[in-house]
Amino acid sequence: MAQKLNLLGLDRNALQAYFLSIGEKAFHARQAMKWIYQRGVNDFSQMTDLRLELRNLLSEQAVVALPTIANSQMSDDGTRKWLVKLADGNCVETVFIPEEGRGTLCISSQVGCMLTCSFCATARQGFSRNLDASEIIGQLLLADRLLTTAGLGPRPVTNVVMMGMGEPLLNYEEVISALRLMLDDITFGLSRRRVTLSTAGVVPRIDNLAMDCPVSLAISLHAVTDELRDQLVPINRKYPISQLLGACERYLENDTRRRITFEYVMLDGVNDSVEDARRLATLLKNIPSKINLIPFNTVPGIAYKRSGTNAINRFRSELMRLGLTTITRRTRGADIAAACGQLAGEVQDRTHRSAKLAAAQ
Repeated sequence: MAQKLNLLGLDRNALQAYFLSIGEKAFHARQAMKWIYQRGVNDFSQMTDLRLELRNLLSEQAVVALPTIANSQMSDDGTRKWLVKLADGNCVETVFIPEEGRGTLCISSQVGCMLTCSFCATARQGFSRNLDASEIIGQLLLADRLLTTAGLGPRPVTNVVMMGMGEPLLNYEEVISALRLMLDDITFGLSRRRVTLSTAGVVPRIDNLAMDCPVSLAISLHAVTDELRDQLVPINRKYPISQLLGACERYLENDTRRRITFEYVMLDGVNDSVEDARRLATLLKNIPSKINLIPFNTVPGIAYKRSGTNAINRFRSELMRLGLTTITRRTRGADIAAACGQLAGEVQDRTHRSAKLAAAQ
């Protein structure tokens, strides 16, 4: 028996193409999307503005299948973390961060991560596979329904950040489909400035993103020299800082009102000196930007330590003195391992990276 097509992962153009492929009119895509995303209906038999024959055909050929929740945790600060179980048994983590006037959902794009950033918990889990678009958008749809049921309003998620498990630009096509769904007025209607994709610096794909779906961009920079960044973010060996910043400049060419966020994890004695701050200011002098300083969150098996409060404050003050917009990210959800750099999930590691790391300890 042929596997049914999951319509959840199809953006509007793809869903229109599907209806045309089965001999139906393209406008049925709009009807189906309203049922799924606005009314929360997964059962084709309940989509009553579709004629009965079409509903029966869809039931035979297709499905609307969401991931499931394997575990749910809530932090003392209101942050929620879900362990999202996929059909093959792998699990990824999704985090909701409530703030005054906004609710931010942190979404995963891969089971594990193909990269090996030395300060990140996800990297220690190894890599299993890319998520498909239905599993990416499914995290948002699940969270939206759960939070609405919990009484957080009709649209509790106002912002999405692709900052969960994985490197989004190494799962490009599926991530783009999911982003288009997030932005579609029929589904979630999020503006481009409220959807942020964070990357460690896959330079060719940054250029592609500027053409295909120019959402807000965040760069995991974390160092001001190639020597150090090669250690912290090893993809730098392929795409060094100069190439990365060149891609950032190109990303903003068609919209001078936008800024790129540069993320910088604060590691005690590693990258947190005043001289590092001055070098960072020099690197970013030609790029409209804001800098997000991230106090390192402890990860078992990783020896780095968080910079002290005084060091972080000195670093931020120097950047601001030099004219750069700089904030220190407030740590959220650390008590449930939901903070930046702590997401791990449950990964069927095809790389055997996690076993090698465990054996080396």
